Amino acid sequence: MAGETGPVSTPLTERQQARRRRILTATAELAGRGGFDAVQMREVAEEAGVALGTLYRYFPSKIHLLLALTRERLERLHTALRERPPRGEDPAERVAETLICAFRALQRDPYLADAMVRALTFADRSASREVDTVSRQTTAIILDAMGRAVGSGGPTPEQLSAVRVVEQTWHAALIGWLSGRASAGQVRRDIETVCRLIGLTTPGTPAR
Repeated sequence: MAGETGPVSTPLTERQQARRRRILTATAELAGRGGFDAVQMREVAEEAGVALGTLYRYFPSKIHLLLALTRERLERLHTALRERPPRGEDPAERVAETLICAFRALQRDPYLADAMVRALTFADRSASREVDTVSRQTTAIILDAMGRAVGSGGPTPEQLSAVRVVEQTWHAALIGWLSGRASAGQVRRDIETVCRLIGLTTPGTPAR
């Protein structure tokens, strides 16, 4: 499967693409009803109407499956961002606006959020490629939100470092919220605070 989880390396046919969509839809429905523990490979196969062996050919484990779902949701967010860019006056505000918008979407479906975040947390080396893909997608979303702050030559090393810290804080804040250790308000404050690093690494951005 080109650029995807699983051992298949050839491009998917239309039929295979439709089967994959059914699998991810079934995964989202199961996760939405009961979180990480509700996603069991046999139940996913039954919900999607595919053989269990077929499911394993697409996704070797439920971690791989949930990471693929996470990537799909990030791609949707990225598309929405391009259609309706954030309106903040400076790059830090735009990144914060984007991540807070994403957090609101997760709040509407906390069981699904739990499943996706736990998959990222529990992933081992066998899923390192999938984790890297999710991370690159998150980085691309943040860089797009920064907009003109990223020069024609691409982000500076300092900007990339700030983006990595933003991503790490974002993930930690979500874990804190899902575990009940942090309120939604605290998550938003943490996001707004860490996004100020974007301004510190971007020339011409006023300090706040």
